[in-house]
Amino acid sequence: MRDAQPRTIYLKDYREPDYLIDRTQLRFELAEESTVVDSVLTLRRNPNAEPGPAELTLHGTELELLALEIDGQPVAQERRRISGETLHIEGVPDAFTLSCRTQIRPQENTSLEGLYKSSGMFCTQCEAEGFRKITYYLDRPDVMSEFEVEIVAERSRYPVLLSNGNLTVAEELEDGRHRTVWHDPFPKPAYLFALVAGDLSRVSDCFTTCSGREVDLHIYVEDKDLDKCDHAMTSLKNAMRWDEKVYGREYDLDIFNIVAVDDFNMGAMENKSLNIFNTSCVLAKPETTTDLGFQRVEGVVAHEYFHNWSGNRVTCRDWFQLSLKEGFTVFRDAQFSSDMGSATVKRVEDVSLLRTAQFAEDAGPMAHPIRPDSFIEISNFYTVTIYEKGAEVVRMLHTLLGPEDFRRGSDLYFERHDGQAVTCEDFVKAMEDASGRDLGQFRLWYSQAGTPRLKVAGYYDADSETYTLTVQQQCPPTPGQAEKAPMHIPLAVALLGEAGALRLELDGTPADPETSDNTQMVLDVTESEQRFVFNNIKEEPVPSLLRGFSAPVKLDYDYSRQQLLRLMRSDSDGFCRWDASQVLGVAEIRRAMTADADSYQVSEDLVDAFRALLSDDSLDKAMVALTLQLPSEAYLAEVIEPVDVHGIYRAREAVRYALAESLRDVLMACYRANTSDEVYRPEADQIAQRSLKNTALAYLMLCDDDECQGLAKAQFDSSQNMTDRLSALTALVHNLHPYHTEALWRFYQDWQHEPLVVNQWFQVQATNRQPGTLETVKELMAHPAFDIRNPNKVRALIGAFCAQNTVNFHQSDGAAYQFLADQVKQLDRSNPQIASRLLVPLTKWRKYLPGAQTLMKDALNSIMAVPELSSDVFEVVSKSLQE
Repeated sequence: MRDAQPRTIYLKDYREPDYLIDRTQLRFELAEESTVVDSVLTLRRNPNAEPGPAELTLHGTELELLALEIDGQPVAQERRRISGETLHIEGVPDAFTLSCRTQIRPQENTSLEGLYKSSGMFCTQCEAEGFRKITYYLDRPDVMSEFEVEIVAERSRYPVLLSNGNLTVAEELEDGRHRTVWHDPFPKPAYLFALVAGDLSRVSDCFTTCSGREVDLHIYVEDKDLDKCDHAMTSLKNAMRWDEKVYGREYDLDIFNIVAVDDFNMGAMENKSLNIFNTSCVLAKPETTTDLGFQRVEGVVAHEYFHNWSGNRVTCRDWFQLSLKEGFTVFRDAQFSSDMGSATVKRVEDVSLLRTAQFAEDAGPMAHPIRPDSFIEISNFYTVTIYEKGAEVVRMLHTLLGPEDFRRGSDLYFERHDGQAVTCEDFVKAMEDASGRDLGQFRLWYSQAGTPRLKVAGYYDADSETYTLTVQQQCPPTPGQAEKAPMHIPLAVALLGEAGALRLELDGTPADPETSDNTQMVLDVTESEQRFVFNNIKEEPVPSLLRGFSAPVKLDYDYSRQQLLRLMRSDSDGFCRWDASQVLGVAEIRRAMTADADSYQVSEDLVDAFRALLSDDSLDKAMVALTLQLPSEAYLAEVIEPVDVHGIYRAREAVRYALAESLRDVLMACYRANTSDEVYRPEADQIAQRSLKNTALAYLMLCDDDECQGLAKAQFDSSQNMTDRLSALTALVHNLHPYHTEALWRFYQDWQHEPLVVNQWFQVQATNRQPGTLETVKELMAHPAFDIRNPNKVRALIGAFCAQNTVNFHQSDGAAYQFLADQVKQLDRSNPQIASRLLVPLTKWRKYLPGAQTLMKDALNSIMAVPELSSDVFEVVSKSLQE
């Protein structure tokens, strides 16, 4: 294990590598007890490096060094030493060839980093620092090399041998083994290296690029999963076509491979031309996969493909720049998903994730900018801040510059830096140079942590026919950053009159004759306090603020209830309509928290607004479904302080029950109208219809009459797709319907041979809000289908319970806190990455009532007391406990 108090790495200490690797040749002898890796590295002194001794320092861990040569001559023992995770070689020339032979044991590698063996298949995961578990190397992203890889293995066990690039050799050997050789002509860092060896089948297709080149496409899976690959293949071709059209990016090799792996720490990995996917992000068919699952496959396939340019051809100089590739690529995959489906629904879903997970991270002990200043363990910085907030920062650039200048900026970025490892500054500079805009202040988004808060006030002067918006911005202190400078925040606004959006004339700003839509404007908020005056406003308007969620900020505006209802009914911006419903929902739940349980009645105007939504056939059904859903407990925990988990839960349930009773007939009509016998298609119109139907079902199951109570059972028994069947099962289980035990048994019997479906079965039970769920989770951990070594199983059962089932996780005796602590301790010995990610619910202890705080800290301290904690878990726990 790593040291209990590992060192902190700082961005300010970055220095160029002393040596570069022009060519990397690897040979793998895969065997059952161990694997021998031969590497031949062509190295030279880096002309940009600082002067220093002729010493080469390579990274490596858990390796057995068998041989080491420079230019064909053995390296004497006195010239080399191994210290921790580094190999030091003294007296090396300015240019030389280093040959190294190591022995590793993938079969014993439970961390799922580097080369590991799982379910009979060899697989790699090298981002961020997994390659150092394969051979000694300069394992840093700014060392880019051309790779040639030879793989030798027993054919009967491993008929498929894959690596990056194009296949150059495939031949049989005399002893029952075979070998393949792969060549990737594009220089890449070691974290993009990949190898797969196993008994796999494949689905194949091809794609013709815009320049007329033919690219072979293959998806490798277990034979039983061949019927679940069509959607991923279609998504891949759609992504390739979209990237050519929207960004002008063409694929650059002759082959593109995807491999599905069940034991995988991440969702997927963009290794050059050999993307390795968690099975949950590639396998899909109607009988086993929900609508959300289909959408996830489409989005993740696109994300990893888009990395070919935004991450592979141009990569990050160091891991502090991680958002350079991840934020940009998340933005690109969000654009793609918006074009493939409903742009408004996609935006609302992304904002919901940001407001709960990312805003919470910004307010907690692990708060960091999208370009952190320091870290202990890089694996802990694959966060929603790096990914989701990073994407929002890129989106703000798109908003500020406009689509044409943004495209010019991205073209310039790829042209300037193709084949290089660069920084976030290089990305912003390309945008600046292409657009002519000064983005100096905007760069603060890369270095300042925390969620800015905008306090906005509006004043209408009928005599002068002006409307004034006063905007104040403030960002709270975060660890290591007590003072914050004002940010450059794009605030998209419209002013709504009785007949719709009003024409905007901002005082001091000339009208743009080329702009056809003068009813929306993006205000540049750059100071601590600013005033924006709009002229020729003939009536008192209702401001529509932060349209499209134009910046990742918290917004305070003292809307009246009537103004919110008006925004919810008539705003042309889908996000603002949904947001108004969320504000009203928060207000209603707050009211229910203070009301007597026996006398609480839901507000009639909210009932009327929901009834109008349900009755308006012209609206996007997916948006209606989202708007009908009350603010989540996770979001309520962000806006109600201190967090009274049980008070929030009881109040939210009271509002849900009251709405269900008040809207029972219109909900039933909605459910019936959206029930269909059409053949399942994972397309926007059908997904929207099912979403609205199942939202109505969730409400109707709260009504205590035979017709409503019979709906979920009937749907469970008759549904032909997983979306409807799982929705029905969830309704039965979470409402303790008399049929729920039999339904759980039947569901498992039907799908016990489908691991991804069994994961959903675990999750339904783990997220049940009824009392006693912790004991259910403990019992399920002994179920034959559960395997704590499998990250998907851990996330589906333990992760879902601790992160999503707030009322049971925060039970008053603190038993669930200690349960999580015990699982983290156990997992830390085998898979530190998964252990540290499970910890997140405990890190938020400061938000809760005093009794809960004490018990959560006790659980964290019990983890901290474990000797030889991994650096992954040590960093999260130590930062969480800092006062």
